Order: sequence, then C-alpha cells, then structure tokens
Amino acid sequence: MDAKELIEALNLLEKEKGISKDILLEAIENSLIAACKNNYGKADNIKVNIDRKTGEVVVWAEKRVVEEVEDEVEEISLAEATIKFPAEKYEIGDTVNIEVTPKNFGRIAAQKAKQVVVQKIREEERKAIYNQYSEKQREVVTGVVQRYIGNNVSVNLGKCEAILMEGEQLRTETYRPNDRIKVYVMEVKETTKGPRVTVSRSHPELVKRLFEEEVTEIRDGVVEIKAVSRDAGFRTKMAVKSYDANVDPVGACVGVNGARVNAIVNELGGEKIDIITWSDVPEVLIENALSPAKVVSVTVNEEERTAQVIVPDYQLSLAIGREGQNARLAAKLTGYKIDIKSELAQGGAKPKKKANEGYYDDMGNWMGED
Repeated sequence: MDAKELIEALNLLEKEKGISKDILLEAIENSLIAACKNNYGKADNIKVNIDRKTGEVVVWAEKRVVEEVEDEVEEISLAEATIKFPAEKYEIGDTVNIEVTPKNFGRIAAQKAKQVVVQKIREEERKAIYNQYSEKQREVVTGVVQRYIGNNVSVNLGKCEAILMEGEQLRTETYRPNDRIKVYVMEVKETTKGPRVTVSRSHPELVKRLFEEEVTEIRDGVVEIKAVSRDAGFRTKMAVKSYDANVDPVGACVGVNGARVNAIVNELGGEKIDIITWSDVPEVLIENALSPAKVVSVTVNEEERTAQVIVPDYQLSLAIGREGQNARLAAKLTGYKIDIKSELAQGGAKPKKKANEGYYDDMGNWMGED
C-alpha cells in the first residue's frame, strides 16, 4: 500500500465507521515510532510525521549539539552539524532535526504498526458506539430479539447488543428470535469489550416515551404527561394536562377512533391504558385516578398525603380493582395514600367484612385493615 492508498483507505474508514482520520494517523505515527525503536535502539528522540494530504512519511531524529559525542543516537558533534547544515550556524546545546526515514521498516516493524492500528480502530469503534448509545439513554429505540441468555434476552440494536434483564421483561410476553420490539434504554456503561446497554420493557418511562413519539401535541408541548403509574404488561394509568383550552388532552392521546392509544397498546402486547385529566386540585385528581369507578366524595389531608374516598356500594369492587390493581395504580399516580370505603360502610352499618377492605399507601402498597 503506497502513501496515496493509505490516505484513501483512512478516508473510507472515516466515512464508513465514523472514526476520525486524524486519530488513526496519530495512532500510525505512534506505532511507527515504536517500530523505529528496533532500528535505533530507543525512540525517545524520534518524531514521525505523516502528511495528512499525501500520506508521505518522514522520520526525524532530534539530536543535541555537543562538543564531543558520547551517545550517537541522541547527540551530534558541532563539527558534523556545521558540515551537514552549513547555513544554520548551530551552537553547543542546540537541537538538530535530522531526517532518518528508513527506506523499508521491515516486515516486523510493519506488522507491529498494523497491530497497533487495528487495535486503535477497535477502540475507536467501541468509543463511537458508546457515544452513540449513551446519547439514547432514557430514550426508546427499536431492537430485534436475538436469543435468550439464561432468563435474560439479547436484543440487537444495530451496532451493539443490549440486555433485557428478566426483571425488565413483561410477564405477559414471550420473546422469539427476530421479533422487533421497542425498548427503553435504562443505562449505557463503557467496558473493555464495548458498551453494555441495559434496556427495559416494563419501565413506566417506556409508556411516556411511546406517547411522546405518537402524539404530536405532546411533542409540541401543548399537552404534558404529568404522571404515569404502571403494572407492566397489565395496566397503566397516565395523567395528562393541556396548555391550550381548545385541546382536550385525553382526546389528543386517544386519537381518532382510538388510533393513537391503540398503537401503543399493541406495541405493549395488549396492556390496558387509562388516560385521565390531570388536576392541581387533589380531590379532583384522585377522583379522576380511580376511573372508571364512580366516586361519591374525596376527603384529603394534604399534610399527611392521605385521602378517604367514598364510592357507591356497587362500585367498591371496581374502585379497588382486581387484586387491588385500580386503587394501587391510583395511589402511585397521585402520590396519596388512598382509603376506599363504600357508602354503606361509611354510613355506620355493619356489613360483612370483605377481605379486600383497607387502603393503598402512596407507593401503591396494600395496607389491609385489622
């Protein structure tokens, strides 16, 4: 490979792999300095320069001008310097740059240079991939399922593979090779083997990012997602707010004939999504959060972040939800500990106690009554 072909090859690498030509040329220069050590015994005073346009290589030896030479590698006598460079008028202690470019570095030197360059290319590739995916942290990307690694799933993101840990999978999903799925990038770590990307299908932010992609009004800032609570794979509650009186935030997220929300439901394997209107009034927010159940009254203690909710007798089971799901998600969404009672129980009658009576704290934990 001649000098011109070298520059052309590096230009191609820069274009196809995104690796800076200057970084590669610097790596080659350093490798050639190391190779020169075999020829000159040391490389401390050797400088290598590769012309960035032509690819021509020049090797310089920096030598100190002395009266009497003791080290021929690093020193040159004043008499020799005067003969070689009569126009320069060197003095004792000056530095002279002498071109010592070998006609041929030899097979070993070339091989060593090649190894260093290949290593640098790999390092730069890993760094470029890391930079690319670190920018996607906390964003949604599309990947292709590769295989199971134990209970974890390997997902191909294009230039690297990500790990979908067992705890970040949807319990309702089975992943098959070549399935295309959207995942939330939780973390990108730099390792010696390349970036380690951890993704999720169960993170609440996945739902939020999917709506940001799907709903123009959210991207434009007209509608804001204020809170999301999720029982991944089964049900999500999301509170939205509009900053335009002419735009219904729930309607914008649902779309015409449910087109927008259905697209996200399908992406999440049929997970149900309840979209409610956000309110800065806690009583209204809690009532909305318990939808689709009807609420009679809400009494809030803002200091203790608790709420007592009264619902019609026939709505109690719906308000609490299957296995407490509706109340649990409402508590997470609002940040209030919610105690749900029926009108009959609140009125002082003594109905037969139900196993699911109690309340959910603001973290969605069930606190059953004694």
